[in-house]
Amino acid sequence: MIIDSLLDTDLYKFTMQQVVFHQWPDVMVEYQFQLRSESVDLTPLAGAIRTAIDQLACLRLRESERAYLTQLPFMQADYLDYLMRLRLDPHQVIITTEPKFALTIRGPWLDTILFEIPCLAIMHELYARQVAPRSDFIEGRRRLQEKIAYVQQMADNEHFQFADFGTRHRFSRAWQQEVVQTLAAQLPRHVCGTSNVALAKKLRLAPMGTMAHEFIQAFQALAPTLRASQRHAWRSWLQEYPHHLGIVLSDTLNLACFLHDFEGEFARQFQGVRQDSGDPIAWGQQVLHLYRYNSIDPLDKTLVFSDSLTMEKAQRIYQQFHQQTQVMFGIGTHLTNDLGVGRFDCVIKMTECNGQPVAKISDSPGKIICKDPAYLQRLQTVVQQG
Repeated sequence: MIIDSLLDTDLYKFTMQQVVFHQWPDVMVEYQFQLRSESVDLTPLAGAIRTAIDQLACLRLRESERAYLTQLPFMQADYLDYLMRLRLDPHQVIITTEPKFALTIRGPWLDTILFEIPCLAIMHELYARQVAPRSDFIEGRRRLQEKIAYVQQMADNEHFQFADFGTRHRFSRAWQQEVVQTLAAQLPRHVCGTSNVALAKKLRLAPMGTMAHEFIQAFQALAPTLRASQRHAWRSWLQEYPHHLGIVLSDTLNLACFLHDFEGEFARQFQGVRQDSGDPIAWGQQVLHLYRYNSIDPLDKTLVFSDSLTMEKAQRIYQQFHQQTQVMFGIGTHLTNDLGVGRFDCVIKMTECNGQPVAKISDSPGKIICKDPAYLQRLQTVVQQG
């Protein structure tokens, strides 16, 4: 099996699912796959992808895995009881190949939320087997050692910290484990954790993550008004996690809308902000300005950068901000799928909630997600009106 554990996913899937379990158990959603690499055709792999997804029905949360999750201070017993009973239903994942490969996930948000990361990891691993069937990781190890040397030789790197965020786009499960294990052994002061819960458990690293775009997107349908959707999502989050998991995403709508909604109570309550699109330097400067404008010491807050990072890009951001605030990096494909062979760019994003379209506007035009152009125009108009 490509995925052999329910924990072989990103932490934020469980943290979001717990909120859904307690507050929104009856919500219905749809997710759609979007392939951004036009030269890649997954149609020949559709059968193998289907088989691997069907095998997810065999996953069960093990007693040892429950015991591990119990140690996380934000996990609650009733939710873990639900996870012990959970059986994924692969029929909720629909794959078609005409006119091209497509994947859609439909069903209760509570149940379907766990499909995204395994589905993406399955697609990438099967594609890797196709383009590099005899990969021995030699080139990958060479590149990994270059990254390690780069961090070791960085000037003023004492507080440079990053986490592995690479599960969804990994070359393979085995390669991700080797990468994270090597990084943790050779850069123990700089590796602060991994988003992958199974690896965090196995390698005794901190599991990292809070929320994804889908959580904020859903409230475009769940909030009393469209303009209030972000604030409604954040209040729901703080109701569940008043003392933990305080990093909030900034680009589900756009930065200007985020800053307008975030200042004041939310800027004080949340521990920090994650950047996932747009210009990271301009973004950081504006978030720090908001903190200072609200008489909040930026040194008490954390900026997390996670947008298509390389070590070189992370260093430039670090040098810009590390003396002004706490800085952390989530690095994905650059770590877990950099072996010199073909790879592709894709996402699975929520496109519908309770029968209504939802969207991600983002701060980068190429990352806009919406299946309904009329709804996207309406949302953009509401956002621009402030």
